[in-house]
Amino acid sequence: MRFLNSKGLTGTDDLDFEGTWAVLASSLREINTKNPSNLSFEQLYRNAYKLVLKKKGDALYEKVKNFEQDWLLNEVQPQILAVLSLSLFAGDASGSATTNTNERRVAGERLMKSLKHAWEDHNTGMNMTTDVLMYMDRVYCADNRKPSIFTTAMGQFRDYVLRAPIPSYDGTTIATLLFTVILDQIQMERDGDLIDRALIRSCVYMLEGLYETEEEEEGTKLYLTSFEPAFLAASREFYRTEGRSLLRTTDAGTFCRHTKRRLAEESDRCRSTLSPLTLSKINSVIEKEMIKDLIRDVVGLPGSGVQFMLDNDRLEELQMIYDLISKVDPKKEELKSAVSKRIVELGTEINNAAISNSQSQPVKLPIPSTEQPDVEAKSTAERPLNQQTAAAVKWVDDILLLKDKYDNVLDTSFHSDQGLQTAFSRSFTDFINNFDRSSEYLSLFFDENMKKGIKGKTENEVDALLDKGITLLRYVQDKDMFERYYKKHLSRRLLMKRSVSMDAERQMISKMKMEVGNSFTQKIESMFKDMAVSEDLSSNYKQHVARLGDPDPRRAEIDVNVLTSTMWPLEAMGQPYHEGESRPTCIFPPTIDKIKQGFEKFYLDKHSGRQLSWQANMGTADIRAYFPESKGKVKSRELNVSTYAMLILLLFNDLPSGESITCEEIQAKTNIPMHELTRNLQSLAVAPKTRVLLKEPMSKEVKPTDKFFFNESFYSQFTKIKIGVVTSGNKVEDQEERKETEKKNNDTRGNIIEAAIVRIMKQRKELTHQKLITEVIQQLTSRFLPDVTMVKKRIESLIEREYLDRVEDAERPAYRYLA
Repeated sequence: MRFLNSKGLTGTDDLDFEGTWAVLASSLREINTKNPSNLSFEQLYRNAYKLVLKKKGDALYEKVKNFEQDWLLNEVQPQILAVLSLSLFAGDASGSATTNTNERRVAGERLMKSLKHAWEDHNTGMNMTTDVLMYMDRVYCADNRKPSIFTTAMGQFRDYVLRAPIPSYDGTTIATLLFTVILDQIQMERDGDLIDRALIRSCVYMLEGLYETEEEEEGTKLYLTSFEPAFLAASREFYRTEGRSLLRTTDAGTFCRHTKRRLAEESDRCRSTLSPLTLSKINSVIEKEMIKDLIRDVVGLPGSGVQFMLDNDRLEELQMIYDLISKVDPKKEELKSAVSKRIVELGTEINNAAISNSQSQPVKLPIPSTEQPDVEAKSTAERPLNQQTAAAVKWVDDILLLKDKYDNVLDTSFHSDQGLQTAFSRSFTDFINNFDRSSEYLSLFFDENMKKGIKGKTENEVDALLDKGITLLRYVQDKDMFERYYKKHLSRRLLMKRSVSMDAERQMISKMKMEVGNSFTQKIESMFKDMAVSEDLSSNYKQHVARLGDPDPRRAEIDVNVLTSTMWPLEAMGQPYHEGESRPTCIFPPTIDKIKQGFEKFYLDKHSGRQLSWQANMGTADIRAYFPESKGKVKSRELNVSTYAMLILLLFNDLPSGESITCEEIQAKTNIPMHELTRNLQSLAVAPKTRVLLKEPMSKEVKPTDKFFFNESFYSQFTKIKIGVVTSGNKVEDQEERKETEKKNNDTRGNIIEAAIVRIMKQRKELTHQKLITEVIQQLTSRFLPDVTMVKKRIESLIEREYLDRVEDAERPAYRYLA
């Protein structure tokens, strides 16, 4: 640039303001017309500097301000107005919607380009002008607290260009028309059309560079104060309409995918077209209009909602609905409610199916089932499960399948959400405890698996199976009932040697101890201890007999399990007797009775003061029977039978061939309880493949007058035969047995509740009624859920027995501990 020679500006202190301004004004015009190449910015700066130095800053400031105003009004504004088209104001007057859209797009782009160029030119020109007037900004504007000339010029662009009214359209300004154009372009893009994103971004950049006030605070950007509210309002209306339309016309999965896509689109739009400042706000609009206000309807849509997704393993759709709900509700209440409801519904169906299966009539077979099937001779009498036991195992299996399914949903679709996991657990707890057989069925599940279900499984598979069962135990509230049933089933497995793996049995006890505590497994562990001690005891007794040197080569050997009566559920090992009645004493043959007395002496010599009570109904015996064969030969068979069956068979040793004995006579000679005698006679004389006795008349039922003969023609290809005792076909308790079990359990619970009350009161000395009830429930919930009425009765009982006393004149009912 070359220096201008302006007379009177150098070499003298006289200052010609008007002449100087004329030069500056001419230069500013050159700048605004983009022709500054011949200007000397150094000389222009000195001119402005001298005007300010000579106290002409105010006049200079106003001159520049007026100059820019006139330029915007007379040069820029008309250029903008000249590009406006009727299609920006009118609806579809020309015909098709496509043509109208195209016209609006072209007209809108023309307006935006015109504004873009005007804004860029104005910015460039004012940057140059600011360089020229730098001293004025630093001195005059700062001293007089006036905005810089650049800030003032930006405000003028806002007022005289953007807010310029459009002739013939009252109330419409270039800015409002620009907003309409941008919103229209955005709507086109939402409808699937292509738009010029960069052009819109330039206009948005202009709006972000303009402020409502001269202070230019962040929150007063024209973009935030004028355009963004209009954009959010239009978007709100659009998404409200679209959401309701989608709800009527699409399924839940499509709705979620569309909403997810809209969120991604708006995020991309804010980054590339509008402003990142709007991202959180537009997301809030979509979240409210399409998620928060509609999610309940989406979740419950018939045939496609959450229930449909769960039932048909739509894991991806479930994840989408989880992600959407998470945006508006951290607790995911609608999703939680829908999934919990479905779990309870499916669980209730499992409960009802178990009841139906257990009550359905089993297929009639020619042979009754047995507790001890013939493992050598696999007959039709051998069945894996009876009707109700099968229903019990299926109930647990179905729940485990349901648990696996929803665990997969939780991990895959719900990101292992802790709140949903808690809701799942609560739902399983609800329907499992609504089923009054849950404790018994779970114990039967373990029983069947310990007897045969884990056979052939690896150690890891067994561990996984036990873990799943323990998970269900966690849901069972009446854990004391489960303990009662588990001890009953375990005792049978131990005494009948039915367990596939003792390691698995101990592993199960260890897992239960970790889950519910030492007190829960204390008696169960004692049962295992008794079995180990009994094994050593039997071995020592055999050594004792060997030292005595018994000359009888046919002497029977005996293995005894000595059980601690307080640790074993002895009443559960046979047919229950009414309260006050004891099991009849069985009459043993002299040879057996001698052996029995010999063991008693051996045992009591070592453990004086103890008392042995023989439980013949729990024992088994191996006996050798001889059957005539062809050509006068006699062949022996080893029979494994119950102790009662042994006593019955031994009676036939004293009968001549072809003679019979009646059921009544057998009962009189053995004193076996009639119901036990009937079952054992059925096993020996009715089951075809184990029919070592003959019955007359031949029928399934056994009557007191029926006659029994030794079956000399019995034949089996096996030398060892296991004759199981006929069962009633039902391991699950009937109603009478169930009531008896519940009564005994309630009695036990009463004692536990009393102990808890005394323990609490001994520590607290005085306590209000409500607090005592609360603490008792809290202490016992891990074992069972105490009934409040039962707790109250136990408190009254303790008061009567003078363990507690009521506190007189207390504001609230309270109790005092009496030492």
